[in-house]
Amino acid sequence: MSNRLSAETSPYLLQHAHNPVDWYPWGPEALQKATELDMPILVSIGYSACHWCHVMERESFEDPQVAEYMNAHFINIKIDREERPDLDHIYMDALQAMSGSGGWPLNVFLTPAGRPFYGGTYFPPKRAFNRASWMEVLQSIKGAYAGRRRDIDAQAQNLVDHLKANNDLARRASPTAPGFSPERLSEIRDKIMQSADRELGGFGHAPKFPQTFLLQYLLRDYHIGGAESACRQVCLSLDKMIQGGIYDQIGGGFARYSTDSNWLLPHFEKMLYDNALLVTLISEAYQLTGRPQYRQAIEETMTFVQREMQDRGGGFYAALDADSEGREGEFYIWHKNDIDSLLGGETELFCAYYGVSAEGNWEGSNILQIPTPAAEFAKENGVDLADLQARLASCRQILLQARGRRTRPGLDDKVLLGWNALMITASCKAYAALGTESYRQLAISAMDYILRFTRAAEGEAALYYHSLQKGVAKIGAFLDDYAFLVAALIDLQEVSGDTNYLLKAKEICEWLIIHFGEQDGPYFYFTHSSQRDLILRKLEIYDGATPSGNAVMASNLHYLSIVFNRPEWKERAVAACTGIAALIEAHPGSFALWATVVQALTYGLYEVVIIEKPQAGKSKAFLQHFIPFRVFQSATSQNDSFPLLRQKAGGERPLIYLCRDYSCQTPVHEIDEIIPLLETVQKF
Repeated sequence: MSNRLSAETSPYLLQHAHNPVDWYPWGPEALQKATELDMPILVSIGYSACHWCHVMERESFEDPQVAEYMNAHFINIKIDREERPDLDHIYMDALQAMSGSGGWPLNVFLTPAGRPFYGGTYFPPKRAFNRASWMEVLQSIKGAYAGRRRDIDAQAQNLVDHLKANNDLARRASPTAPGFSPERLSEIRDKIMQSADRELGGFGHAPKFPQTFLLQYLLRDYHIGGAESACRQVCLSLDKMIQGGIYDQIGGGFARYSTDSNWLLPHFEKMLYDNALLVTLISEAYQLTGRPQYRQAIEETMTFVQREMQDRGGGFYAALDADSEGREGEFYIWHKNDIDSLLGGETELFCAYYGVSAEGNWEGSNILQIPTPAAEFAKENGVDLADLQARLASCRQILLQARGRRTRPGLDDKVLLGWNALMITASCKAYAALGTESYRQLAISAMDYILRFTRAAEGEAALYYHSLQKGVAKIGAFLDDYAFLVAALIDLQEVSGDTNYLLKAKEICEWLIIHFGEQDGPYFYFTHSSQRDLILRKLEIYDGATPSGNAVMASNLHYLSIVFNRPEWKERAVAACTGIAALIEAHPGSFALWATVVQALTYGLYEVVIIEKPQAGKSKAFLQHFIPFRVFQSATSQNDSFPLLRQKAGGERPLIYLCRDYSCQTPVHEIDEIIPLLETVQKF
């Protein structure tokens, strides 16, 4: 027997297609049914790699008696939060307003009009953890809906009014707030550093997330002013993550977060966006420092993504589950006797380096970590560093092959437009940092893939679709999709010199301003103006696990305002940042990417143009440097369609122009002649 989810394409929804619960997908059928029967709606939101979503399914949604009660008294809707982030944002905001916290699974109860009135996350099958059981919750909601309907409707309306008021937060901010200054940017850095863990890296206490946007801000702050504490915190954080259990020491790639303070015990799910954001950050850190462990982490993570998260066409899958064989982390953990049998004479060295013991460091098993950095370990053990690294690499390959014979975690093979764009940016950044041509080709092929297969049909209220699954593209793209796509097009233009990517970025920005932009403000809504199945049109300004689409658009518009001489686009970016200036300063943890946009607006963007013959290599050499505040274009000859490429004819030798506001210095022939003017930090 299957329910109404069996016709869906989302792996998460299909996981629930054989539950005895009569799940509906979100859509007119379910909403009309609730109205006709005047029944409350249960919306249950999760995603395929969510551990506690699986737990609640096994405990409650697969229970025939529980399902019978749910089917009799509720219209039950299952939503994949990755497929419908618009709904997830709204109902997560509602839950946080009701309870002060959130998470997944997200279970929220709605009136037939779609207004939320009660919610929670995981509920156990029996009362535990100071939580009511799921059946107790269902019975309580049924009783309240039948006996106190007027109160529930009033409560739901008040909550919607509260959400709408919060949604106006950005537009209520003062448009005349004082501009940013270097001093105020330093104050933001100091506020960020107040929460820095200067011993174990990262920020705050367990659970610890990578916080890539905060680290990127600190990198740029160091580039500007040379604050050693900022750079130390970035390097400490990256070193501890790369040495910890959050990093897959055998197969490469990062788990979503660490449940402890010292990065040992991860929540084992691997998300595409986390790995994309971390590759981007580590590539910048490598440009700045040249540390070999960063090169290794980039290469291993890119190898992991291509091996386990790329489809045959060139797109990237969404996530790998935390669970396999019914246990979280089972695919990744090791028993010492298994390692002994696989590695033979090398087991002593391997186990000493990766902290492996017979008793283990987690539930009798071992999560591999690096207690002592390689150079220090080699010195302490009298081993040549190069020999150590070669032996460890050989051991890792043996264990990787053995691990490949285990039952693999579930794969969410959705191709999400925005997350793919983040991975394209990461590939461009990895190419820039390391010069590895395959990364550039990977970015080009992935962009070609998503532009072809997610392009919306003529007449749709979308340029592109949000999700592609088994050849079926659906759901109009959201703001984040478009913002990340524009950013990826910019990055791909920089590494390829192909100006068609810039023209595509311009086309998307112009369309977004019309269909997603505020009529009387600088911000963008999360959804298209024609969308009608939401209780409110969300204006999202906070950075979350992925960057704020509004912050990314501010950065995009600033960059493209110079490329196309559109000063009104820069004015829009300035207005967006100015409007939430007080929030950025007060809460940089929630607005860290905004803060990096403010850095660029405060100091301005240099314009670098290289005119060179194909394969001359100056563009590649330039990109290897960490220079965050610049626009970069390269070409083989002048191109009067772009202001920066006008009247810049090439010759036998490359010509390298350094400009500001389209006013250029006399061109030079070598990268080293302009780098000192752009780069204020030293390699170390």
